[in-house]
Amino acid sequence: MAKLLLNLRNVLEDEAADVRAFLEENAIAFYETRPSRWGISHGGIWVENDADIAEAKRLMAGYQKQRQARVRAEHEQAVRDGTAETFADVVREQPLRVALTLLAIVFLLGLVALPVWLLHH
Repeated sequence: MAKLLLNLRNVLEDEAADVRAFLEENAIAFYETRPSRWGISHGGIWVENDADIAEAKRLMAGYQKQRQARVRAEHEQAVRDGTAETFADVVREQPLRVALTLLAIVFLLGLVALPVWLLHH
């Protein structure tokens, strides 16, 4: 019976391509499900054979450790170089999104505080 190896929710395309590549290199049979039309399922990469599941998980663990180390090193280098994205960069690039997010936060805080305010007045 097939087992899910990687849920594709919030997975970057290069990461999914790397997973496909190491499964193919190691001759592990897999198939991929695509995201559903309504966003209920985000798709996944499935290992077909039960006998390959342990090896696929071992390879996946090694890949994730390697990727984590590489991405952290890239981020640390970007911070040292001053090229890492900051909040100010996000505000400059997407001011409407930031403003709407802040308004939503204020609105939700108001909803949380409303019962307390009503009970005291």
